[in-house]
Amino acid sequence: MSTDGLPPFLFYMAGNTVWSYFAACLTNTSNTFTSNAAIFGKVYFPRLSIPVSVIISNLISFGIRLGVFLVFWVYFMLTGSAIHPNLWILLLPVLLVLMAGQGLGLGIIISSLTTKYRDLQQLVGFGVQLLMYATPVIYPLSTVQGIWRLLILANPMTAVVETFRLAFLGTSSLSPVSLLYSAGFMVVVFVIGVFIFNRVEATFMDTV
Repeated sequence: MSTDGLPPFLFYMAGNTVWSYFAACLTNTSNTFTSNAAIFGKVYFPRLSIPVSVIISNLISFGIRLGVFLVFWVYFMLTGSAIHPNLWILLLPVLLVLMAGQGLGLGIIISSLTTKYRDLQQLVGFGVQLLMYATPVIYPLSTVQGIWRLLILANPMTAVVETFRLAFLGTSSLSPVSLLYSAGFMVVVFVIGVFIFNRVEATFMDTV
């Protein structure tokens, strides 16, 4: 499988570094109500603080993955591999916000739905795995053509993964301008998620 001329090890590691953080945020926030029902039923505090704390705590594991990636990244640069880091690296905080925001927004929507549809929680892990294949994590976007390319471009995580590779490895078939779409998607999903979350938290003890 093509890696756009990049060292395969770095190519796959870059994609997994980004995807792992998003997947962890989405998966761990999607069970907010069901996992914390006992606490929510006894003490009142802002319920949204639980999924937000999950997002923040996941930064630790992301930092470890990023650190390991950077070690190999430096090694490949010193050995003369064809990678070309650039100033797009400065967008790393933006990419983090997009990953966290999308994971949080989608996670709290699913969490709100699971108070009524408990079986939905069983589908989250499988759904996240399927979504990974709809994201250029283990393959370059340049190899996808036709209707499939349009579907993958509709995935807001596509721009995040491709921009990360562009920043650290210097190769991507997608312009960082596409991050505007990801940002718009994040805002919409987050607003909808907070609205639904606040509606559900008032009555969730009756259904959980």
